[in-house]
Amino acid sequence: MNKLNDLEWEDFEVKEAKAEIPKSSWETVSAFSNTAGGWLVFGVKEIGKKFEIQGVTNPEKIEQDFLATMRNGQKFNAILHPQATKYKIEDKIVIAFYIPVSDKKPIYFNSQSNTFIRRGSADQKATSEERDAMYRDQTFGTKTSELAKGTSRTDLDDKSIRQYRDYMSRFNPGISYNRYDEEELLSKMRVIDKTTGQCTYGGLLFFGKRDAIETHFPDFRIDLLEIPGSSYEDASSRYTFRLSEDDYQNLWECYFECFTRLKKNVDVEFKVSSEGFGEELSPGLLAMREALVNLLMHADYFSPASSRIRIFESNIEFYNPGGLPKPIEELKEKDLSIPRNPIISKLFRMVRLAENAGFGFDKIDSNWKEYNNSEPIYDISFDSTIVRLITGVVDEVNVENVGRNSGEVREKFGRNSEEIRKKFGKGVEETFKLIVKEPYITAKEIAEHIDKTARTVENYIDKLKSADIIERKGSTKAGFWKVKQ
Repeated sequence: MNKLNDLEWEDFEVKEAKAEIPKSSWETVSAFSNTAGGWLVFGVKEIGKKFEIQGVTNPEKIEQDFLATMRNGQKFNAILHPQATKYKIEDKIVIAFYIPVSDKKPIYFNSQSNTFIRRGSADQKATSEERDAMYRDQTFGTKTSELAKGTSRTDLDDKSIRQYRDYMSRFNPGISYNRYDEEELLSKMRVIDKTTGQCTYGGLLFFGKRDAIETHFPDFRIDLLEIPGSSYEDASSRYTFRLSEDDYQNLWECYFECFTRLKKNVDVEFKVSSEGFGEELSPGLLAMREALVNLLMHADYFSPASSRIRIFESNIEFYNPGGLPKPIEELKEKDLSIPRNPIISKLFRMVRLAENAGFGFDKIDSNWKEYNNSEPIYDISFDSTIVRLITGVVDEVNVENVGRNSGEVREKFGRNSEEIRKKFGKGVEETFKLIVKEPYITAKEIAEHIDKTARTVENYIDKLKSADIIERKGSTKAGFWKVKQ
């Protein structure tokens, strides 16, 4: 119904709920609490792509029963605080509950096996790995500060420590840490615990010998690939270069190996500083460095997934396991400093490779905009963070249509999005939003996002093209989508 579509929902799910709360509601509550929040609407039936307003027969009872279940601590493993709103549509009462994302994830009902997440417009049962990731997020900022049992100074690489101290003396000469001997430096930087002599996880990851690191992190690696194409689909081979695990021992060495490969993708001006050191100047290089350091500082190193950098011909993608502690809009707006790995963050800051302990999104945004007249593309989910920098010809990409997140897409294209939903349905609207957000996205990738088949998505795209809303620029494999004004 038009009235239902006109309401300012975020993600939402409808339930009939004429006289009582459907049992499937608890799956949606869990999914919204664990992902990005959303609206649960009672009194509406979804028939295909259409909504039928049925109303609830006893709205006061439905509301009281639902709120009581959320707040009594019996059904769910944590107390939840939804917001309730009533709407009168076609003389029928519809009740909507906004379920905010919880800071006590994972949220489940009855047992851990009933933990759900939101994928596209569907509730899906979380895997054990996804539940583990949510538990780690409960200890955000503390896990890598714990001690790595059985480690000592002998597990750290002498060369890495010497290079770090030399780098700090050159690029941050006024800092007090330069005056400390090695033992005091490692203690004050919390690389080694002074009482026990053991390394912290963060210190081990940053300076450790590979054998010692792999004792605690068996699959320790940062994947970097150079791919000859705009995507995997049009690449002539899987990759022309892949960073080998033999190329680095720890995060300090890994930073320089990755940076060497990345800086070839931007124009750089070389200049001698007042201190007599060579400096490579470029806002593009600063944005790329910030994205790299951001990846290394905020990765979830306890996740079975690994951080990954993919250098395509037209864009560079930084993928990190681990979600954000708060919505990206809030992190940007308030300049919040909530590092996932405080020790690693501090070690990068002390040598001026990171300017603060936060996520550096503002530095990435402003520098890349100045360098390439395009804004980074962010794809944020509860268990991963992706930053994509467009390196191709910006005018062709039509960067005005590239939003940084779903909120920005909604702000820029909210009216068009609503019109598309009314005319073509929810699936076409979701496809449109993803194309706005990421012009290089493929039908297969859209299908994975919205939990549809690739053939269905191709039909959605055909409708958008036939309505003269989008057009394809370039070839099927190497091209991109342009949203027509």
